[in-house]
Amino acid sequence: MTLKTTRRTVLRTGAAGLALGLAAPAYLRAQGAPLKIGHLTPTTGFLGPLGEYAQMGIKLAVEHINANGGAGGRQVELIMEDSVNPQTASTKAERMFERDQVDFIIGEISSASCLTISQVAARYGKCFVNTGGNSDSLRGADCNRYMFHVETQNSMYVNAEGEYFDAQGMVDGKNWYTLSADYAFGHDLLSAAKAFLDANGGVLVGDDLVPTDATDFSSYLLKIRQAEPDVVALNLAGTQITNFFKQYGEFGLDFTLGGFGFDTVSAWAAGAQNFRGTWPNVWNHLVQNDASQAFVQAFSTAYGKPPENQAWGDYNAGLIMAQTVTAAGEAGGDALVAYLESPEAQFDLMKSRKGYFRPSDHQLIQEIYAITALPAGEAQNEWDIFTTSDPVPAADEPLERLATSVTGGTCSF
Repeated sequence: MTLKTTRRTVLRTGAAGLALGLAAPAYLRAQGAPLKIGHLTPTTGFLGPLGEYAQMGIKLAVEHINANGGAGGRQVELIMEDSVNPQTASTKAERMFERDQVDFIIGEISSASCLTISQVAARYGKCFVNTGGNSDSLRGADCNRYMFHVETQNSMYVNAEGEYFDAQGMVDGKNWYTLSADYAFGHDLLSAAKAFLDANGGVLVGDDLVPTDATDFSSYLLKIRQAEPDVVALNLAGTQITNFFKQYGEFGLDFTLGGFGFDTVSAWAAGAQNFRGTWPNVWNHLVQNDASQAFVQAFSTAYGKPPENQAWGDYNAGLIMAQTVTAAGEAGGDALVAYLESPEAQFDLMKSRKGYFRPSDHQLIQEIYAITALPAGEAQNEWDIFTTSDPVPAADEPLERLATSVTGGTCSF
């Protein structure tokens, strides 16, 4: 679908765009050919609920960008498609570059689809900004000079969540059972989790790969009950997590529950009665600062519900690329790469500290959070069913502290 957004009030929030740092002087008002952004993400299948938030996030970003002068003096035209699977993602990426003449592509959630899109982007010498694929290998052996990652990589989530469990005395000498999604994301996350447990004295007493279309977890839950682990850790994705939550409660299991990757839409879909545990999170609607809450207000006004972390990722990717096109003075792939790798490329991310892309692998280095389920009786509404931690790493710690001990090989551009 093609969406061309014209200048208008920023979702009836008045100065919301200014609060988010999007103001532009009058001489930058869009002139000439539009800047064309392709957006690919799955809107069907087990990742579909995340893809819906991704589309809402990028659409809101384009409205804000255009309402505040465009990107580098150009209004933005958004071309959106459902990526469905890796093969379809590759075909649609090529069509976007060839037929639609997009300047770059933003989006995706599936790590496997990220890889195929990045390969197409590289052939055309155009940028691809990954907003949902977590696999370390995308930043390692499968890295690409034209691919950048707004989403946090698996090892960063594992290190953050692992530190939480270690502080609770739940790693050294403790028995762990993992369930992992049976595709690139889950395999990569399981490798990172195993590396963490090996390094910190945890014992893996069971691990199962779960098909992405699985809806019945009873066989896995029976195995978990028999194993009696100290911790059950999920490396699942999308509707897999929601289904597990619901059935975990039905089985009456009460082992410590957590995981190494998480999207808040899974908590909301499960509901306060079923959601439990502590989980790593790139951003959530409870983060308290002016820019974050302005985004929450604008998104809620537009869509009648708060933004999920996937919406945050695609929204910020839009703003990052608008800043990059403006700074580079053009939208060619090499010019965008040069700016994104430069020391001056710092980005406001609605967090305590600015983020930047690490030149060695193009990972956006940034703070993340941990969210913890509230007891069902303490939930205020269907959205506020968890608490959020302070930013991790702490303010006095290096921002790259979590982005170490990664798996997935070494990046070589």
